[in-house]
Amino acid sequence: MGVLRRHIGKWYRKTVSLLLLGLVGLLIFSACSHETNQSVGDSEKILENCRIVEHTAGESCIPHQPKRVVTLWMGTFSSALALGIQPIATAWYPGGVLPTHLGNQTYDVENMGFEPNLERILSLQPDLILSNTRLEDIYTQLSTIAPTVVLDHPAPPAPWQKTLQDLAKVLDKEQKSQQLIGRYWERIEQLKKALGDRRLEIEVSVANIDKTYGIYTYGTKHPTGAVLDDLELQRPPAQRGEFFTRDRISWEHLSDIDGDVLFLSYRGGEEAKEALEKLQQSPLWQKLRVVQKNRVYLVNSDHWYAFDILAINAVIDDLFKYLVNTP
Repeated sequence: MGVLRRHIGKWYRKTVSLLLLGLVGLLIFSACSHETNQSVGDSEKILENCRIVEHTAGESCIPHQPKRVVTLWMGTFSSALALGIQPIATAWYPGGVLPTHLGNQTYDVENMGFEPNLERILSLQPDLILSNTRLEDIYTQLSTIAPTVVLDHPAPPAPWQKTLQDLAKVLDKEQKSQQLIGRYWERIEQLKKALGDRRLEIEVSVANIDKTYGIYTYGTKHPTGAVLDDLELQRPPAQRGEFFTRDRISWEHLSDIDGDVLFLSYRGGEEAKEALEKLQQSPLWQKLRVVQKNRVYLVNSDHWYAFDILAINAVIDDLFKYLVNTP
């Protein structure tokens, strides 16, 4: 009798277990079916409000009309402005004033400094974050805050046209980017006409003083150097060639920055400004023919060193000012 009870008990427990297992499976299947149907519905609803964009880190569904955009590179910020998008915050020198050539477009834009602070970005409640490949290691964290697009940002940066076109594709502003590029070439032709044959003879030097890299010049791979090349302006021998910049020019080789005209700027705050003043007091500086001709023009590195269409337009403004309108 005891053996029989044990067999009946075992059969009972096995039967109950199978029934429970089947019930759980049914519940899971029902839940999955509901979840699948819900996901399909949610996906359709999501795609009504955003569109899928491919970028270097994958895909993101970004708003059709983003209102609270955060950019993590100044080149992206300026290019977004040019395309008609007004970001609410961007990365820039900590505590620094945003570039003056952007005018009142920087009003109320928050400067987040160079190192992205995730908590600070979260507090801004963005609906789109425009990041870049230099910050790929925090892409996952950024994506939990808002849809994030990672734009290609090589070192040195790509030509400003590519930067603009890549962003325009993300923001669905490709027609606008083509208009901006077309307008650039119109301005180049206007300036060439204003300069006439003089542009084939005048030797234009560009140099910057930086607290880290000392004195350096720009080659044709730098956006500013490319503008001068597009204008067919002549460059000093040491500044000719397909390079980005050549830095740490010693005072003994100041002839590398000599020319008929010199556009000079500095980067790095007070330290760089003091280095510039010290250079200008040097007897070696006074020997440069461009200095003796009084054709050195101090320009703003915020746009002479930058990599976007608004900066390039500001450079062209300076070229009109000093090469055409200055006696």
